[in-house]
Amino acid sequence: MWKTEAIYDKIALNGSFNALEKCLSARNVYMYQKDFEFVNSTIKGSALLSGFAHLHLHTEYSLLDGACRIGPLLDRAKALGQTAMAITDHGAMYGVIDFYRAAQERGIKPVIGCEVYVAARTRHDKVYALDNERSHLVLLCENNTGYQNLIAMVSKAWTEGFYTKPRIDHELLEQHHEGIIALSACLAGEIPRALSRGDYEGAKETALWYDQLFGRGNYFLELQDHGLREQKQINPLIIRLSRETGIPLVATNDTHYIDKEDARVQQVLICIQTNHTVGEETGLEFETQEFYLKSEEEMRSLFPEVPEAFDNTMKIAQRCNVTFTFGETKLPHFDVPGGEDHFEYLTRMCETGLHERYGEHPPQEYRDRLQYELNVIHTMGYVDYYLIVHDFIHYAKSQGIPVGPGRGSGAGSIAAYCIGITGIDPMKYNLLFERFLNPERVSMPDFDIDFCYERRPEVIDYVVRKYGADHVAQIVTFGTMAAKAAIRDVGRALGVPYATADSIAKLVPYELNITLDAALKKSAELREQYDSSEQVHDLIDMARKVEGMPRHASTHAAGVVITRDPVSTYVPLARNDESVVTQFTMTTLEELGLLKIDFLGLRTLTVISDAEKMIRHREPGFAVNQIPTKDEAVYEMFASGQTEGVFQFESAGMRNVLMGLKPESLEDLIAVISLYRPGPMESIPTYIENRHHPDRVRYKTPLLKDILDVTYGCMIYQEQVMQIFRKLAGYSYGRADIVRRAMSKKKHKVMEQERKNFIYGLVNEDGTVECEGAIKRGVDEKIANELFDEMSSFASYAFNKSHAAAYAYVAYQTAWLKCHYPCEFMAALLTSVLDSAGKVSGYIAECSRIHISVLPPHVNESLEGFTVADGCIRFGLLAIKNLGRGFIKGILEERETGGPFTSFYSFCKRIYGGKDVNRRALESLVKCGALDGLDANRRQMLQSLPVVMETLEADKRRNIDGQLGFFDMSATFGEDTGPALPAVDEFPAVEKLRMEKESTGLYLSGHPMMEYTDAAKKVKAARISDLLEAAQEYSTRYIDNSQVTLLGIVSLIKKKITKSDATMAFLSVEDMYGAIEVIVFPRIFTENAVKLQEGNVILLSGRLSLREDEDPKVICDLVEAIPDPQHVPAGFQQRQRKKMPLAAAPAAQVAPGETKAKRRGLFLRFASKDAPERVQAERVLRIFDGMTPLYYYYCDTQTYETRPPVEFIDPNEPMFRELRRILGRDNVVFRP
Repeated sequence: MWKTEAIYDKIALNGSFNALEKCLSARNVYMYQKDFEFVNSTIKGSALLSGFAHLHLHTEYSLLDGACRIGPLLDRAKALGQTAMAITDHGAMYGVIDFYRAAQERGIKPVIGCEVYVAARTRHDKVYALDNERSHLVLLCENNTGYQNLIAMVSKAWTEGFYTKPRIDHELLEQHHEGIIALSACLAGEIPRALSRGDYEGAKETALWYDQLFGRGNYFLELQDHGLREQKQINPLIIRLSRETGIPLVATNDTHYIDKEDARVQQVLICIQTNHTVGEETGLEFETQEFYLKSEEEMRSLFPEVPEAFDNTMKIAQRCNVTFTFGETKLPHFDVPGGEDHFEYLTRMCETGLHERYGEHPPQEYRDRLQYELNVIHTMGYVDYYLIVHDFIHYAKSQGIPVGPGRGSGAGSIAAYCIGITGIDPMKYNLLFERFLNPERVSMPDFDIDFCYERRPEVIDYVVRKYGADHVAQIVTFGTMAAKAAIRDVGRALGVPYATADSIAKLVPYELNITLDAALKKSAELREQYDSSEQVHDLIDMARKVEGMPRHASTHAAGVVITRDPVSTYVPLARNDESVVTQFTMTTLEELGLLKIDFLGLRTLTVISDAEKMIRHREPGFAVNQIPTKDEAVYEMFASGQTEGVFQFESAGMRNVLMGLKPESLEDLIAVISLYRPGPMESIPTYIENRHHPDRVRYKTPLLKDILDVTYGCMIYQEQVMQIFRKLAGYSYGRADIVRRAMSKKKHKVMEQERKNFIYGLVNEDGTVECEGAIKRGVDEKIANELFDEMSSFASYAFNKSHAAAYAYVAYQTAWLKCHYPCEFMAALLTSVLDSAGKVSGYIAECSRIHISVLPPHVNESLEGFTVADGCIRFGLLAIKNLGRGFIKGILEERETGGPFTSFYSFCKRIYGGKDVNRRALESLVKCGALDGLDANRRQMLQSLPVVMETLEADKRRNIDGQLGFFDMSATFGEDTGPALPAVDEFPAVEKLRMEKESTGLYLSGHPMMEYTDAAKKVKAARISDLLEAAQEYSTRYIDNSQVTLLGIVSLIKKKITKSDATMAFLSVEDMYGAIEVIVFPRIFTENAVKLQEGNVILLSGRLSLREDEDPKVICDLVEAIPDPQHVPAGFQQRQRKKMPLAAAPAAQVAPGETKAKRRGLFLRFASKDAPERVQAERVLRIFDGMTPLYYYYCDTQTYETRPPVEFIDPNEPMFRELRRILGRDNVVFRP
């Protein structure tokens, strides 16, 4: 490879062509002679460019058709001495900004472009066979005008021209060619295709059309040689065409991957995209391995006869000068009423709100805080931002749309609180404004707003009406290949048996954002498979190469961008399904200074609003925002763990924490929300211990007391990190927030510099003190270092207190409603989860526990959703399958106008002919019991329904024909009596339950598992709802491969014949809290086929299977039928323990001579039964209840004691760490 950088360095130093002659042999001088003018012209005032630039290149954002990760790609280019490069992804510009910034960081000139698809006719033509083919064309932006034109074309390709691919046409090129340099593209380009089919004159005509359109010097004929036969045939013709027309040449490589050996990665990506395996024909595979990032030497060796084709790459790169401005806010225009000054208008609203919130004489501290915030808001140019957000929140509230109290750091702003953007008092809970906005912050602040999930679209529609549809767009997001998904995707592409790939994927620990590299370190079994199996080694290595790459584009669930000018003038647009989205992600839009708003839908707000409306039927003045936040009964409910249905606090793990903590204030709830996540969970035992024993709290320095006393000496919040920097070292809050961000992103260089500043202080060049440093403020150097280390490790998972405070307040509201108005709250909650039969079942069980009867639906009593009636909850009609909203509305209107329904026939007659009325809907009403008590039993109604329907239809026809009047109909059947009902008995209770389950997904007249409640407790059966939550749970109570015990009814069984001609089964097993799939393999099924029948209640044990892309399942190991709820079969627990070492065992004394090595579980050693450490240890153990045996050893009597099953634990590292701290490392032993 020619050392071009060194050569050009010498040219720069000597300023003469002689330097080039000394560096190169005579035969190579010619190839660089034409570069010399360019080199001389660029030496002064600009970065020196090499002699070749890649102008046709596909990154990972070509979505499964490009294996070039942007960072490694540019690193390789730099290593090759290349100083300019283009990005030309297929049909989209998703990666443009990432590429631009990464290239600039490495001193490489970024060239912005796209390889577009050109429609065969026009972009509007979309006829099969005629418009399937499209041509490729590479477009590069010469300047910002060209960028504007390119994003306009790419946007319209998606919004107007999409037909299998986003397509532009000649019309768009004619409208938007200014500032663009075009290349004729690869073999799929119009010119190469014409040449390939022998149409030289057609190719020439097309080339001249493009040349005339773009202008001479702006259109280039592209030469490529990847060793393909077709290219070798047409390349001489392209050169000839250039000589005949004068259209210049440019040499490119259609780069899809970085190194030659990455050709296989590209193959795998194509196979993932097309759902093929490597080796199968996909129509997109590459025939050679030459599509990699080649060096200048490799490229020039391909076409030595036309050196100008390579020189032109640099000339083009030199001409392309698109610039992006980052950090400059571009807010949409906001009209202030009466033309008032925007800042004065905001100030007036804030001052009015200050008095409304805090009274006529608010504390001076509050006045000062508001004035400070207003000054910062004004100085930083965010006045209109506050006004825009306030405007759509005000609209929502004026329309009765529930709005949350805020989320994220915005809740720390008193200005936002005063004008109603947020609903949590930042002064009361010591929330920092600087976490949201400060003069040193470079990124835009961000108000994330929660709305009622049902009416959220109304708010977005308002914004679209106010600013214009072309000024508002949703935002793209990318699904990436995470660790487990990468293994499964690559396994399919490589033809690895599904069972093999699946088993390997399951060995990846079930942790948030885990990588394959981390998994290989954490999972010994995965590492063993990786080292011992060539197939697994290859599978994982390939998965590592694609891990994290974007797999597909989708629409962000909540993000919306609002712009001053049409969105397409700032960013390219795409279409995902029916949604028009930006091609840049949320973070990129923020970097570009565009206003991004998260319109989040929160189901809980709808629940609170619905409950509030029901309460107002009996208490008209009730308002949930006026409830007290210091209600002892509510905190007692939290402390008892009775938080099913309470926002943020209903998971099993969270309930355990609450029972250990016994919260007494909203501050406690804020802390728990912040702690109950990966990382901070380790501090839960310490927090609880200090909470109950404040005298044990220790501070490294007295200066920390005011900061950490609210969290009992534990560092929990991001704001606390900022406060420590400010108080102990004299940082401004703005600088403290910058350092906190650097810590959270592990920017080691920044952190090490800041360590010195934190400890010793920082003085600016002009002599001003930036920060004093901890030592000058009386902190010992060693302590300061320890504190900095603690903050560094903590900052990456510290939580935003403002966000936690807002959500804790919403959680408290739901708990208060459940405590004081349980019927209304549970009715609203049930209505909100009608789409999930499992959740409805679980909440009905909770209603039973708190002695609220849930009555079945009835046409004379029910409304659409669940309602409250005389201390009970009545099922809503929406819970019934096959009933359209139009049918339900017709029932309610007829009942309102005509009174209650009195008989089955009269009901059918009165609603017949209405919207969505059909036999299937009527059958569902009968089966679920909604027509019980009208004058017939369910069997009678179902049997007579066909006759009734035929009679009503015949009457309708005769009435239309005028053959039968009203009095004739009455004379025939009597007043609403209808045909005679058959004399048949009612269905048995079991059959009625089955029909209820069929028509609603639920058991309405009684759950078959209700009488098994005590039996479930006896065998420590898991709640199915807790298992279903395990996929989202941070708790380690249930993890992948955990042993679980279930007691439930078999509601469905599907049998499957395996390849070995054996039978296995897939069961749906449900308890009162939900249903879960249970897989029974052939041996277990053969042994228990009689027990495994629909309708049977079974006790089973097995392994929990958790996968990223599937609902949790249980793999059955052991099963027993339980026909009698009072009797658990003798020996089941012993068999279970033999089968599952971590299962429950009965409490018993262990023989003195028995050693702990003979048993498995957790062993704790105490000096005696009365040892004070035992109380502390048990407080920790209670948080982590589970199914693993617990043993105590007493040194004074030298005996072991097996603790009862109710005290068994769930082993995890945070618990072990805390126990070792209390008892000492040698006194805590775990045997898995």
